[in-house]
Amino acid sequence: LYSDALNHNSMIEGIRNARCEKRIFRHNDMAHLESLLQADDPQRPKIIVFESVYSMDGHIAPMADICDLADKYNALTYCDEVHAVGMYGDNGSGIARRDGVDNRIDIIQGTLGKAIGVSGGYIAGDTVCIDAIRSYGAGFIFTTSSPPALAVGATKSIELLSGSLGDELRQKQQANAQTLKTALTIANIPQYPSDCHIVPLHVGDSRLCKMVSDILLNTYKIYVQPINYPTVPKGQERLRFTPHPNHTDHDINKLVNALSDIWEDLDLPRTLP
Repeated sequence: LYSDALNHNSMIEGIRNARCEKRIFRHNDMAHLESLLQADDPQRPKIIVFESVYSMDGHIAPMADICDLADKYNALTYCDEVHAVGMYGDNGSGIARRDGVDNRIDIIQGTLGKAIGVSGGYIAGDTVCIDAIRSYGAGFIFTTSSPPALAVGATKSIELLSGSLGDELRQKQQANAQTLKTALTIANIPQYPSDCHIVPLHVGDSRLCKMVSDILLNTYKIYVQPINYPTVPKGQERLRFTPHPNHTDHDINKLVNALSDIWEDLDLPRTLP
């Protein structure tokens, strides 16, 4: 198993439970991934495990390059599209579809708990692969099926996201994300470079990160969770914003003005580490 260094904890736990040998490649570093693939037996079964959208940083994987390496070294591909399904690609089908590589990904993992708005998750792949997981995947075998109400809710949500309303919501979310990024830049509030709708702000201290979150909620009635270690490395503590399609310019301005006041009052850093 070849795993991107910034893969989500749920994927890391899955890799650990698989009890296979693993190789960790530097985040989105295709040269490092290829060097690891080259060093192993060409005939040995391989799976490259990565995300399309990395939720803590807002980075997007070079999916076509990963697929090229998988073809070259006879590896399967496993992609987590949790933060992309519903928000990117034709009918909200994800980054793989948007980038034209969905037919090259062997297994796609998604969730029903973010854009789709209910609870649960899924994987998609060919029949042989899915049958194998149904037969041997303890995490699937011993998990209760989704309640009918959730299944109906997910189905309706997917119908909406697949139509013209979904296109409108996706365009509005992207516009709101760009508006927020621009406003934060003007306000000189440090944000990690993001390729998508996720907007992470650098704080760099766990105590201060929690304090900012508390002030936003208690004083300004704005809710955002602090992201502290071990979710991110020490020194990279942050706040993470994901603008909603229904947020207004007034909402965004209120947030940025609140953050500006807090940054000034707490003398928070104005640059990235």
